[in-house]
Amino acid sequence: MKRLTLQLLFFVLSIFIQSGCATLSPTPFHDGTTDPVLQQKLEGLVKGFHGEVGVYVRHLPTGRTASVRADELFPTASMIKVPIMLGMFDKMNKGELDYHGDLVYDDSLLYEGEDILGAFKDSAKISLSKVIMLMITTSDNTASLWCQAMAGGGETINPLLAHYGFDSTRVNSRTPGRRPNWEQYGWGQTTPRELAELLVMIREGKAISPDASEEMYRILSRIFWDGEALSQVPPFIQAASKQGAVNRSRSEVVLVNAPSGDYVFCIITKNQEDQSWKQENEGYVLIRNLSRLLWQYFEPQSDWSPAPDVEKWW
Repeated sequence: MKRLTLQLLFFVLSIFIQSGCATLSPTPFHDGTTDPVLQQKLEGLVKGFHGEVGVYVRHLPTGRTASVRADELFPTASMIKVPIMLGMFDKMNKGELDYHGDLVYDDSLLYEGEDILGAFKDSAKISLSKVIMLMITTSDNTASLWCQAMAGGGETINPLLAHYGFDSTRVNSRTPGRRPNWEQYGWGQTTPRELAELLVMIREGKAISPDASEEMYRILSRIFWDGEALSQVPPFIQAASKQGAVNRSRSEVVLVNAPSGDYVFCIITKNQEDQSWKQENEGYVLIRNLSRLLWQYFEPQSDWSPAPDVEKWW
């Protein structure tokens, strides 16, 4: 009788898993051990910055961490597009959206700027998969707001984030009841630790479903904007990332598939004095310096460095 009951239980579980309609359960954040050497280097790096900085770093194989204000709220800027993508894949996993289905672009969707999608003609067709690609790869704002709406907006995305244990990461824009948060943080808000751990969750196949996580990770590894953190990682090393920037905040979250083991980091600034949009912006310089420090720290045997004059291609 016990054997029959167990067989029935395994049969029901297999149907539930294979259905692809269930969202994976939340996973507690990794409780790492602080790396004192790296911690000292981080603190020295951010010292004297004209603004506020939050940083979180974790070496996945060893669990070593280092952080500065990692649990403090910061603006996401365009990094909120990672949670929006999470919401989109949740909808697709439930069969409510078709990844390969065609959408019809409408001029009313236009968000003024230099977006690729915004240059489309009214009534032009584009597949949903390409809209998501534009949102992440080129950080297209028109595509992103369209995806946000299709995902159900912050009213749907924020509870999903809460389900996964992210208590601070939230969509603020066009979300009822969050106007005060939008006025303070803009499009979205997060902490360096949470956004970094969201990338880890995707990397480990624990976001939505293993297959959805795999596709999201592939998308995050095809980034057009490679002049900051990615410029300090060898081009032959895969990295998943997303960047964000507004006048007084510059940010990036990156998971590097390094030879000696994956490492993840997120750096966000706020209240920057330097609001310029040049390569020498203090926030951009800090992001590049952090990325270079971490590559050299976790891969001390590497003799790679950026080619001379490579910055002209950024």
